[in-house]
Amino acid sequence: YRLRIWIMTKPINILLVDDHPVVRAGYRRLLETTPEMQVVAEAADGETGYQLYQAYQPDIVILDLNMPAAGVCGFETIRRIISHNPSANILVFSMSNNVTTVQRALKAGAIGFISKQSGIGEMIHAVHQVSSGKTYIESELATALALYATHKESFENPLDTLTKREFQIFKLIVEGNSNTQIAEKISISPKTVSVHQLNLMRKLKMQNTTQLIRLAITHNVI
Repeated sequence: YRLRIWIMTKPINILLVDDHPVVRAGYRRLLETTPEMQVVAEAADGETGYQLYQAYQPDIVILDLNMPAAGVCGFETIRRIISHNPSANILVFSMSNNVTTVQRALKAGAIGFISKQSGIGEMIHAVHQVSSGKTYIESELATALALYATHKESFENPLDTLTKREFQIFKLIVEGNSNTQIAEKISISPKTVSVHQLNLMRKLKMQNTTQLIRLAITHNVI
């Protein structure tokens, strides 16, 4: 008789965090076409994502940065998870694919970043890499980061001087929101929004919203 030995591969347990249920359902189906991957939990916002991470301790978190404005943002979700477990493997999967966003995600504690324009093959490869603790950046973004690092002085980004809250408000301003709309979205008063706006305008040496929009376009924020 021929002895057959079956080696059971430990599955890669995945936590999906994205505020769009259709997106989560689609990527769950795609990921689970790979036999060794299983989505153990899903979250529609950062706070729930953090709680589910504590409950399930997945091998990898696949997280979108664009969470509901009134809740915990994607960057803060990363920071909370890393605070709970510095060895957490977080892969950012986002529509925002500019150098500034990638840098902020990596600084917060993510070790992987791919855009939502990536194919399923690249995503599967990224999951394998990040779930084993390896850094993975989509090739085009990695090239942009390397170029930035090589010519940093030529690419100095004034947005790096902003606090988390100031950058959040900056992004909402250049997307066309009024102070009242911003206040409603992030649950602060319009007066507080105005204070942050004055501070960020001073830091960026800008005089009006048109200049802010030009800056945002220059640095691929919009």
